[in-house]
This record gives sequence, C-alpha cells and structure tokens, in this order.
Amino acid sequence: MVRRAARKISDIARHWAEVSPEAAAIREEAGVTSFGQLWNNVGHAQRFLREQGVDVGDRVLVVAENCSAVVTLLFALSEIGAWPAVVNARLSEREIEAIRAHCRPRLVLFTHGASPDALRHGVRCRAREIAPPGLGPLMMASPDPNVVREAAALAHEVAVLIYTSGTTGQPKGVMATHRGLLHFAHVSATSREMTQADCAYAVMPMSHIFGLATLLLATFEAGASLHLAARFSAEEVVKALGASEISILQGVPTLFTRIVAYVREHGGAVRAPRLRYLYTGGGPLDPTLKQQVEALFGMPLHHGYGMTEYAGSLFITRMERPRKDVSAGEIVEGAELRVVGPDGSDVPRGEPGELWVRGPGVMHGYYREPDLTAEVLDAEGWLKTGDLGRLDADGALFIVGRSKDLIIRSGFNVYPIEVESVINSYDAVRQSAVVGRRDAEGNEEVVAFVEAKEGATIDAADLAHYLSERLSPYKRPSEIVPIDMIPTTASGKLQKQPLREMAKRVVRSR
Repeated sequence: MVRRAARKISDIARHWAEVSPEAAAIREEAGVTSFGQLWNNVGHAQRFLREQGVDVGDRVLVVAENCSAVVTLLFALSEIGAWPAVVNARLSEREIEAIRAHCRPRLVLFTHGASPDALRHGVRCRAREIAPPGLGPLMMASPDPNVVREAAALAHEVAVLIYTSGTTGQPKGVMATHRGLLHFAHVSATSREMTQADCAYAVMPMSHIFGLATLLLATFEAGASLHLAARFSAEEVVKALGASEISILQGVPTLFTRIVAYVREHGGAVRAPRLRYLYTGGGPLDPTLKQQVEALFGMPLHHGYGMTEYAGSLFITRMERPRKDVSAGEIVEGAELRVVGPDGSDVPRGEPGELWVRGPGVMHGYYREPDLTAEVLDAEGWLKTGDLGRLDADGALFIVGRSKDLIIRSGFNVYPIEVESVINSYDAVRQSAVVGRRDAEGNEEVVAFVEAKEGATIDAADLAHYLSERLSPYKRPSEIVPIDMIPTTASGKLQKQPLREMAKRVVRSR
C-alpha cells in the first residue's frame, strides 16, 4: 500500500513509480503504460501546463472520455496545486458551457483522440490541435489570462472539482479534498483485498466520483492496473473479461443490467478466468438484478453506498461476508452516520430517515456556492445527504431512496425503489423507473416507466395484475408507461427528472 505520508493524490502514482516502475499502470488498446512511464508523462504534462500559465489555484477544464491523458492530467495538476474539472464529453453544449462559466478555467482541453464528442466540442470552441509530450493528441482553447486564482491554502487542500449531474438547474461543483480521496483510496483497496496482481476494468468516467475514486485512485493505491475503456459496450466487456487480465469488474447497476441482457440475447455464458470481484454502486441495487448477475458470474455481487460529496463510499459489503440481500453493507473506517427524522432528531434503529454523514471524506463545500454549502453542511461537520435509508439490526444499511423522490400518496409514503424492485421481477421487464405525479387534488400518483427486454413486449394490463398481487394498493402505479430506453446520465445513472416531465404529459392508458 501507499506510504501513509501521502498528502496529495499524485503521491499515489509517484510511490509506485519509485517502488515498481516497470509494473503496469494503464492498459488500453494502444498498449500498456508502466508506472514509471506514467510518472515521466506527468512530469512532461506539468511543464506543458506551466507553459500555458497554469499555476497554484487555477482551474483546468478537461472535456474528455477515459484515456491515459486524463489520468496524466489529474496527477500533473495535483503536483502543481491546480484543480482539474473533468467533464464527460458526452454532455450537451449547454451543460458544458454552464460548467465552464461556473468554474472559470484558465485552460480548457479536449481529449479528441479518444472521444468524437470531445472533438465536436473542441471544434465548437475553436480549439487548436496540439500534441504535448506525455499527453499525446489534444485540442486546446486559448488560455484565459484574466481568471482569478484561489488562495494557496485552499488550492492545496482541494484535489478536484467534480460537477454533479445537474438534471435540474445549475450543476454544482463539489470540492473534493486530497485528504478525503486518499482516505477512500486506502479504505476501498483494503476492503477489496487488492494487490499489484489485480487489473480493474475502468469504463466508469473519471468525471464521476466512481471512476475517479473507486476505480483510478483505489486501484493505483494497491499498485494494480486499470484496463481503460472510453465507452461502455456489453460486448466489449464480455470480450475483455475472457481475453485479458481483468480481475475486478465494477460499475453502476445499469452496466450490469446491460451485460445480463447482452448475454441473454446472444446465448452462452461469460468466460472470465481471472475475475474475482464484482461490485456495483452509484445507484440502488435491485434484488432481481443481483440474482441475475450472481447466477451469470457464479460469485457474489458486492454493493456499497457513497456520494460525490463524500469522496467515495461510506458503506461497503465485506469480502468475507457477502450479503444475500441488497444491503449497501457496513460503514467504512472513519465514517459516522446518523439516520434523522423530519424534526432533526435520530430515528429508532430500523426506521427510515435522512442519512447524515461525517468523516474525512466530506467535501470542502460547493465551489462558489456558500449558501448551498450551508444548506447541507452544518457547523459540526454533518453532511445532510438527502438520501433516505434505514439501519438493520446488524448495522447494515438499506437505501430507501432520495428524499426528493419520495412519493406521498393519500398520506402514505411510497419509496420508488420498492415499487421498482417488484416491477423488475416481472419477466418481460429489463428495468424500470418510478416517479410521482401531482394530480388535480394535490395528491401524488405513482407512474412507472418500464423498459422491455430484447424481443419482449410489455402488456400493461398483465403487469398491473402482477403488481396487484405483490404491492399494497397505495403503492401500485396509476400509470404504466412502456418506454424504449430509460434515460441515463453520462455515467450510467438513471435520470428521473426527464421522466417526471414526461409523466405530466402522458395520456392515461388505464
């Protein structure tokens, strides 16, 4: 493991470059990059960035999909004391411009060699093509010499700006700290019992806390290697598992849903001779999906709970005691949890409430948003997550949903995750998403959007009958809406806000 004297995230890469310079760090189609080569590239990238005027307290916007240049830039900017703001190139022009206006970067870079969408944005921004040593082909917009730098103390505390999905309103820039990311990297690598012999498949974008912390930093913490993939393809994942060194597969539930569907549609089984660990996070785990994945791979599907504002996972299921249920596992070292009722007091064990967390992973705050920060961070360091959950008798955490997703129907609380779990057990359904819709009397109705498996057709009436035998009347959907594909964010998480808007417009079918 990395020396505990590490003070910034780049210390992880430096350590392995010194200890095992020949060991593989990054595997991609173009070849293998060792830790020694990676650190040499980091040095070249630092010189390039300084030549563009980047210094302590600056922000650098990187419009990208996963590639070695993103990894190199993250560590080079860490060494300088500047903040990378990596955004997924698959975001829209509006979304990227909103982030650009908010973070006020000195420099904007586009990894056009690895991403056609980055190329599109680069052309739109009139960026020029360059190929700096250590980074390879990039596009660069003209540097802005007039941006204001952050104070040195803050600059050295914060490692990265991670912009949340922002399905409504302006996206928020989470100031994730070096301390928090280093702590999580250690906790994550230890909980997964990772060694230098491991190789993790890395398709979760590094613009997301999952890709940055759980994949990049935790894997490198152990001196293990990453198999980088710019975009998810179930076919490519299945091929890579059978043909490469991959021992760890991690992703959001949607990733595993697509893999299961692909294997079903094409027959056969998954060959994964070195695979030893499966993990899903970034969204609720459905019991049906857990069963399907475990049957497909013949090993436990581990689960966890985390968030961008906490630099990674707070709860993780343990290697030595995998769960048969869909619990998010046990609290990690250093973290604290409260389950809080509407009046701000702790609820009895077993009852649902809002999750408040505290520990080394808590963000410094939302960038340039002191009021928003004050809404979620109190004076004692408790972060109000907005997530709803309950603690089981053994301390395991069960996520109930988001407070904003809670549906109140005729005075009863309806948690979408419960309804979705039952819908997803219906044979023709690939996945579902449940939202609330306000009716004329001010009550909320339950609306279910359902995506069918390949070759299947969903009979709404039959599904409604199926649910009537498994759900209380107040939990049953008033409307079942078949949909070709449920929308997801660039990181693969289900997007409910577009569905809420659709629910307002759909014509009642029942």
